[in-house]
Amino acid sequence: MTDLLVITGPTATGKTALGVALAKLLDGEVISADSMQIYRGMDIGTAKPTAAEMDGVPHHMLDAADPAERFSTAKYARMAAACADDILARGKRPIVVGGTGLYIDGLVRGTAYAAAPSDPEARRAIEGEYDAMGGDTFRQRLAAVDPERAAILHPRDKKRLVRAWEVYVLTGRPISWHDEQSRLVRPRYTAYTVALDFADRGMLYERIDRRARAMFDAGLVDEVRRLLDAGVGPDTTAMQAIGYKEVAAYLAGRCALEEAVDAVCRASRRYAKRQLTWLRSRPDVHWLRWDREPDAAALQRAAEQIGKTAS
Repeated sequence: MTDLLVITGPTATGKTALGVALAKLLDGEVISADSMQIYRGMDIGTAKPTAAEMDGVPHHMLDAADPAERFSTAKYARMAAACADDILARGKRPIVVGGTGLYIDGLVRGTAYAAAPSDPEARRAIEGEYDAMGGDTFRQRLAAVDPERAAILHPRDKKRLVRAWEVYVLTGRPISWHDEQSRLVRPRYTAYTVALDFADRGMLYERIDRRARAMFDAGLVDEVRRLLDAGVGPDTTAMQAIGYKEVAAYLAGRCALEEAVDAVCRASRRYAKRQLTWLRSRPDVHWLRWDREPDAAALQRAAEQIGKTAS
């Protein structure tokens, strides 16, 4: 039996519901692998599961950090591994649920996580280059030397784009190469990974758009306003999340509300494409593609099948 069950894939594919169904079936607990759901006070825009959606299943790595904090993949890996070890020690099954591939890799690999060099002075210079070039151009430059990493990073993910270029400058090799070397080391956990998608790409995009608009109806603008009023700066990692940056621009008077809604829909669809590109490059991924929107019966059947296969 594998140590971890991993449910991943783009937003709006049913990861939360399937993770809960699996946890209830296998006496498990969920570990979130979402780089924005870790932040307190960021609930609506991150689609953080509600108490009703969790349905009594314990969830870990939600609300684990202050929105003003710089939260690294390595820190996530340490904290999530402590959760996984505790769940296993109690004889239960860890179910890792989320779409942040770097977090999932960091957790599964554990101590084998890449330890590429770092230079604070070089990083500050590269941050200046990012600011001068802009995220799109900077990401294109990274893609010329490390297409694998550039494919999964958003142009606004300044921290990780800068880190990837820093590693290339210091070592002459892309950060994805360093990660590949670390993958040659025995990982901390064995994992069975299931990626969710829809057979019809149009259905996925429709669900993404519907979810994004529902977030605005649920009070996303007020959520972002509260964060800004609490002192969470627009340059923090948390405020670069899809939904938050666009709403912050609206609140600053730089666009109309409907423009912000459309921008969130577009950014969410582009992010889904990057997630799928990354997942398709992974040979260890088992795909589950919905033919239609999954209902409770479909989720239960999928959970039972995964539970049998992964045991």
